[in-house]
Amino acid sequence: MTKLLEACAHELMDTAPQIVQAIRVEMRRGRGSDLSIPQFRSLAFIQRNPDSSLSDVAEHLGLTLPSVSKLVDGLVKQKLVSRLASTTDRRRLILALTQAGTAIMNSSRAAAQAELAAKISSLSGAELETVCKAMQLLRPVFVNKGR
Repeated sequence: MTKLLEACAHELMDTAPQIVQAIRVEMRRGRGSDLSIPQFRSLAFIQRNPDSSLSDVAEHLGLTLPSVSKLVDGLVKQKLVSRLASTTDRRRLILALTQAGTAIMNSSRAAAQAELAAKISSLSGAELETVCKAMQLLRPVFVNKGR
């Protein structure tokens, strides 16, 4: 491994977890008191992964199918998630955010983004451009192509 490549990997390992933690804190701050963290994480997963099933959510959360079924029942009762029949497999139910679920997630995201902007506001214009360019370069390397 070249020294530059090694230095980049080191910086990613040291910085990325702190950034992710800051995002999680801010996103959860906007979740409201009616939602547990697993429910909120479920909403976020469903928003990022349209046509998710209970099994997909269970795998993401590391919970059993019965546990996730109960968790999603609560989200359905709160009118944040709906269960829909799959258009490709009539035996499969897919999960979708309702308007209310989408509103919670969008509000949380906007608040988190505003807080992140405040945190990086001390960077110069050139530094901000560098950060943006770095994120644009890293996105295709790390974006999960599947689930």
